[in-house]
Amino acid sequence: MATSSNFFIHTFLISSLTFFPLSPSLADDDTDKPVVEQLVDTLSTIAGPHPGIRKNHAKGIVVLGEFTPSAEASSVSSAEHLQSASTPVTIRFSNTTGIPDIADTNPSSFPKGIAIRFQLADNSYTDIVSISVNRFPVATPEDFLGLLNAVAASGPDTPAPKPITQFLASHPAAKTFVEIEKPAPVSFATQPFYGVNAFKFINKEGEVNYGRYQIIPVNGPEYLTDEQRAAAGNNYLFEELPKRLKQNKAEFILALQLAEKGDEVNDPTMVWPETRQLVKLGTLTIESIDPNGEQFAKQTMFNPLALTDGIEASKDPILLARPSAYAISYGRRLSGQ
Repeated sequence: MATSSNFFIHTFLISSLTFFPLSPSLADDDTDKPVVEQLVDTLSTIAGPHPGIRKNHAKGIVVLGEFTPSAEASSVSSAEHLQSASTPVTIRFSNTTGIPDIADTNPSSFPKGIAIRFQLADNSYTDIVSISVNRFPVATPEDFLGLLNAVAASGPDTPAPKPITQFLASHPAAKTFVEIEKPAPVSFATQPFYGVNAFKFINKEGEVNYGRYQIIPVNGPEYLTDEQRAAAGNNYLFEELPKRLKQNKAEFILALQLAEKGDEVNDPTMVWPETRQLVKLGTLTIESIDPNGEQFAKQTMFNPLALTDGIEASKDPILLARPSAYAISYGRRLSGQ
């Protein structure tokens, strides 16, 4: 593997595989730590010292809007926000990495992230946390750590075959993830997002379906050309969105791709066929920038397992481990670490 290719894989994997970073050094003896704590330590090491800042997805922008459920949403779940009334939402778009000033066009800022908080009537909430890639590279936190350790051991002077070459050769899903195209969106409002983890949905009749979220711009995706990307400013996404919202609202379709019998629901590397039924759950309408967004983001931990009646977690080990890592990062952020 050429040095430039190895560098790309290193930066892209470490920054964009959002949920599980590698240990700071292969020589460090931190194996007694829980995996999730090692992961947060590593994000801090990779990004450098940024006290009080998110350890991943540090650069973000918060917007306000509402979610209006579709007529068919209640057929798949009895969840409160999927019934007839509209629900206020707070949404945070973000770049990957713990670097708060990373350029929007930097390969290490991909995939982009979206976190959605639905404010329910009883002052509780439920969250969706998704990324702009419709897959994950590995099926377990341990394999993810193995992948990143292989990357860390594959420096320019490492003789061939490098550990990362061997890992990708034996893990085709990771190889696919590394090589997938990552176009730059015209706007956060033109970027599709995907839930890589499946959830269990139960309707009022007790019928069960497993599904994964898709969050698709109403007018379809729009991406920059290579020339436009090269010319774009470091903060073009964060400058474009406020201007857009002053002119018009932005809309996304929140959809649910339903699994069929035989589809793997506990492995985020397994992308279901596009022929699977897609149920429109409703419309997300973004109305304005949150004037208190920075404070909200600092004080808020989005949690994919903050669920409400009618939606339950699958047994996906990646999904089940995410909130623990988030909580460690959140605690450090509040304490100024």
